[in-house]
Amino acid sequence: MIDHNTSRRYQWVILFLVFLMTTANYANRIVVGVACTEIRQALSLDKIQYGYVVTAFSVSYTIGFLFIGKMIDRLGTKLGYLLSLIGWSLAGACTGFSAGVYSLGGWQAMLGVTGSGNFPAAIKSVAEWFEPKQRALATALFNSGPHIALVAGPPAIAMLTLSVGWRWTFGVVGMIGLPLAVLWQYLYKTPQHVKNQALKSNAATAVRWRDIIKHKSTWGIMLGKFCTDPVWWFYIFWLPTFLNDRYGFNIKQIGWAMPVIYAMAILLANLAGWYAGRLIGKGWSNFKARKWVMLLCAACLPITVWSAFTPYPWVVILLVALAAGAHSGWSANIFTLVSDCFPTHSVASVTGLAGFAGGLGGIILSSLAPGFVITYFGYIPIFIMMACLHPLAFIVIHLTFKNKEPKLPGNTLIV
Repeated sequence: MIDHNTSRRYQWVILFLVFLMTTANYANRIVVGVACTEIRQALSLDKIQYGYVVTAFSVSYTIGFLFIGKMIDRLGTKLGYLLSLIGWSLAGACTGFSAGVYSLGGWQAMLGVTGSGNFPAAIKSVAEWFEPKQRALATALFNSGPHIALVAGPPAIAMLTLSVGWRWTFGVVGMIGLPLAVLWQYLYKTPQHVKNQALKSNAATAVRWRDIIKHKSTWGIMLGKFCTDPVWWFYIFWLPTFLNDRYGFNIKQIGWAMPVIYAMAILLANLAGWYAGRLIGKGWSNFKARKWVMLLCAACLPITVWSAFTPYPWVVILLVALAAGAHSGWSANIFTLVSDCFPTHSVASVTGLAGFAGGLGGIILSSLAPGFVITYFGYIPIFIMMACLHPLAFIVIHLTFKNKEPKLPGNTLIV
């Protein structure tokens, strides 16, 4: 239990900082996409070369999860998050110095590796500062950062690019992280109960991957992320193309449709986080509450298959908004399962493995597979697949997660 002497108001200060850093993390990631036309013209890149740049980020981001979560568990939340924040800020800013496809891809790869530390560190921060019944809501709140970045970021980045050029845009967006690094270093304090646990269990050196991956719960989280992360990325990558192909949407029309989707995602994610906490407050166990909310979220996805059949674009927008919101609610609770059932000193490591699995699923199921399936079979099969992935993931979670904590070295349950 969180130390009763710890200020309850202070934990929301920490959460607000985590929210700002998560927003900055996503803002750095989308600059290259928003300014891609200007970058390609300036560096004489064709579509294939630009694809290499995007792949460099995706692959490095996915691989980064394998080791950066463990690094954060070893260094501690404060130092681990700080180094990751400084790393992705400098990598994002230095992208503006790119002279060609190799340097652009190299800086984006560095951005991917360092940026992969955000979610393991953020989830670990929530685990340290919030009680179980508050964690899903806290996770949903800081995870609103990416949605806000996706809504407000593109127009802001576009205006900045038109005003000062794409090179300075990378610099300005990247440097946003440095004041946040100062605030984090000054404001973040490790809660006393975490210090006591580390002293008692020598947790900083005890946790090893072989101790983590031998548990079904770890594989359940990884398979759950592998199945469900591609749904989010599919709608980000392919929905604009679908709206253009099926309904003739232009850039302006797509521009007003996407904020509706992300606003719904923010709303439903926070609602799912709040509802899980309410159920726990009524006496439900953490596991039962999380699973129930995740089941409700998973049940929403099959409805969205009608996006491939309806003649009305506004129906598609509403259905995809439901899918994005349900996925965000699901994500808030699947991450919270990690902090519920694993000791605090292993949370970032497990989250890192889950992020790796989710990234791998995204590369296979939302980057590679859709292009082939849509080209040869149309949109209907891929929409059906996306509608089925969350229910499949729920079955995996239900079978692998039991109401007990994995036995790890130095294990102490935080409840």
